[in-house]
Amino acid sequence: MDDQSKAVEILREYQLFRRREDTQPHMSYAHEKERHRVISEGRVDEIEQVMAIPPDGTMGILSKDELRNAKNMFISAITLFTRSAMDGGLPEETAYAMSDSYIQNGEACTSVREIDHLYQKAVREFTCAVAEKGKKHYSTVTENVIHFIHIHLHEKITLESAAQKAGISPCHLSRTFKKETGMSFVDYIQKERVEAARHMLIYSEYTISEISEYLHFSTESYFIRIFRKYMGTTPARYRKYYREQERW
Repeated sequence: MDDQSKAVEILREYQLFRRREDTQPHMSYAHEKERHRVISEGRVDEIEQVMAIPPDGTMGILSKDELRNAKNMFISAITLFTRSAMDGGLPEETAYAMSDSYIQNGEACTSVREIDHLYQKAVREFTCAVAEKGKKHYSTVTENVIHFIHIHLHEKITLESAAQKAGISPCHLSRTFKKETGMSFVDYIQKERVEAARHMLIYSEYTISEISEYLHFSTESYFIRIFRKYMGTTPARYRKYYREQERW
């Protein structure tokens, strides 16, 4: 064992010793798992109840500096919240946009209290995002196609490419998809791109043009037109309204 490994081992043993001496066990996995369950199931009705459960141990020690430790633990929590949200059906682009935003905001915090406030906000917003999205139950073929769409929103998606991936004919896919989702293949892609754009407008600093290009809209004006079709307002006004609400 080299000197660095020995130092890590000594630190680990010391932290364990201190916890035992102070009767402070590490927070249990069961306690953390409850919050992840609420997120993955989109249980908005259980958020306050679960958040009110007192911790059954202490947080981990990832840094000797209190604020840095809180930030590191926050990053770990957001990573798990992101995975839980995707398990609950939240599209990857949306989940990752939220994750990036929260981690960046966490880094900007100047106190442990601010980190704690941001943590509680994250639990609520990830849960609400899953609940809003809702994980519907479709046939295996449609589920696979929806997954294909979600991970390729920033690329060109055609009925033919999705059908090939699903192993069925384009005509069969078109009929099945419309029957199960209530939307045409093209309309569904548009709606999902608008949904991803909505979250990028909220949780990122990308410009309207950059979001349009990233989500593979043919032109910025087309993006604005489609966004207005589904959201009833332009991307710029949507971002402005949300940020004004945040200030309050």
